[in-house]
Amino acid sequence: MEAGYRPGGRPGAAATTVPGVDVPVDPRAEWGLPAPGTLPPVVDLEPLVTRVLAPNPSPMTLDGTNTYVVGAPGSGQAVVVDPGPDDATHLGAVEAALAARGARCVAVLVTHHHGDHAEAALPWGRRFDAPVAAASPVVAGPGGRLLEPGERLRLAGTSVDVVPTPGHTADHLAFRLESGAVLVGDHVLGRGTSVVTHPEGDVVAYLESLRRVHDLGPAALYCGHGPELTEDPGAVLDFYLAHRAFREQQLIAALQQGPATVDELVASIYVEVPRNVWPAAAQSTRATLAKLVAEGRVLWWGTDENDPDRVRLA
Repeated sequence: MEAGYRPGGRPGAAATTVPGVDVPVDPRAEWGLPAPGTLPPVVDLEPLVTRVLAPNPSPMTLDGTNTYVVGAPGSGQAVVVDPGPDDATHLGAVEAALAARGARCVAVLVTHHHGDHAEAALPWGRRFDAPVAAASPVVAGPGGRLLEPGERLRLAGTSVDVVPTPGHTADHLAFRLESGAVLVGDHVLGRGTSVVTHPEGDVVAYLESLRRVHDLGPAALYCGHGPELTEDPGAVLDFYLAHRAFREQQLIAALQQGPATVDELVASIYVEVPRNVWPAAAQSTRATLAKLVAEGRVLWWGTDENDPDRVRLA
């Protein structure tokens, strides 16, 4: 995550400003979302969905990874989405959620390959005797299923649409449910903003993916980390798009003062963000600079083009 507008930076310091441009306002600030660390370990979000919180909280995973158990009530079946860490306590909680539904796991779906979402996929698939499905063959495993963008899965008495959402990672997927809710993985977080990883992340693809999810008109966003977003999902997606545009404007404004390294840009732009997320901010910064370079607005000015660090305006 980027943790875009959380307090905690150096007192008296200010992030790079953009003359004539207002800082995007996060609509979630007024929603009364659960405070960090207070998400319930297990909760039914709707008849189709139970969320089970993994015990892996951190600055990057927020309260922990959200694992989702999805299936039609009374079907006797469910799919597990983003099993998360291969943790015995978490497995027990997911098995209890399955038992409460009177369901057996018939598939394990994974949004992307990061370990906090995918580590348990193959071992749990073996335990449940259920296939693993993902966009990455490494995640799906030798006997798994590679998911195709736009396909509709009919599982556990319901349907799940596979929505391509590359950007955070190249293999990222979201899953749209019959209820209209979308399981968005790390594409959108319940708090803060998501990292576009570098070098595999792609800001252009990420922006296109945000618009793709927006066009679905989601009834809710069930995030990979943090609380569910049900009040106005479209407004959150609008904010994410505006946030990315603002970060680009901040980079250009900072570079108008002269060439800079990525670390110098992060220190200027993310000064109000806790330092423990600066490494993640550097990833997103590099990914955004790659977009600006491709557009001819910025030039790498380092000694090695394969590992660019110093940049300047074109």
